[in-house]
Amino acid sequence: MTSELPVLPQPLVEEAVRRALLEDLGRAGDITSAATIPPTATAEARIAARAGGVLAGLALASAAFAQLDQTIAFQPLLPDASRIEPGAPIARISGPARSLLSAERVALNFLGHLSGIATLTRRYVDAVAHTQARITCTRKTTPGLRAFEKYAVRCGGGSNHRYGLDDAVLIKDNHIAIAGGVAPAIARARDFVGHLVKIEVEVDTLEQLGEALAAGVDAILLDNMTPSTLREAVTMANGKAILEASGGITEETVAAIAETGVDYISCGALTHSAPWLDLGLDIAV
Repeated sequence: MTSELPVLPQPLVEEAVRRALLEDLGRAGDITSAATIPPTATAEARIAARAGGVLAGLALASAAFAQLDQTIAFQPLLPDASRIEPGAPIARISGPARSLLSAERVALNFLGHLSGIATLTRRYVDAVAHTQARITCTRKTTPGLRAFEKYAVRCGGGSNHRYGLDDAVLIKDNHIAIAGGVAPAIARARDFVGHLVKIEVEVDTLEQLGEALAAGVDAILLDNMTPSTLREAVTMANGKAILEASGGITEETVAAIAETGVDYISCGALTHSAPWLDLGLDIAV
């Protein structure tokens, strides 16, 4: 983990969990548990890892149980961002059996998805640990889950790119095409935004990089450049702007890209292609 984790706002957590529970419970609730479990039955269970990885999403798992029944006790055994081995116990849960089983899938869905993102991010972070480069995510996220997926990236040791279209300027190739070039696009952006808003511009060539450096920006995204071209870009920039490499980054290529001297490497796969981490809930018998 590169820094302290951000705090997930509780209303954001509660609303996401509420929507997930409504989706799962439908119009009639958990008819299987209602049909098979006596209303007074209680149970104890534990959530454990079935594969190794990095943990993320405990707040959402806890909220899933609490929203169905506030008498359910949810005790995390590890904090988010923990590295976990197969079989590692993650949480203990106890309380009314029907509610516990009804919340199980929503809790595990959030935990498995976010822990998968944290796990994949950690693999990328470990691959570039011998360099100065930092791994960052993109806006290629699941609609409605962006804040949580970006949180999971942080759990894996990565950093966050902008959260949306409103918190930073990123001038991309289509903006440049319509604005009439790199320099005009940067000039218009600088005139429009306040002094606290960062401006980044995407470039595809070293010629465009030169234009961006001459115009002056906070950061430059180097899109789909080879390692040799990235090295040239680093030399050209000479510290005048933060450099971010992006485009088709994989676990196999990320180390070579980091070794070029870029500051950041952004990768959409962290959030849109991370496999879930296999976690399970087992009833104590």
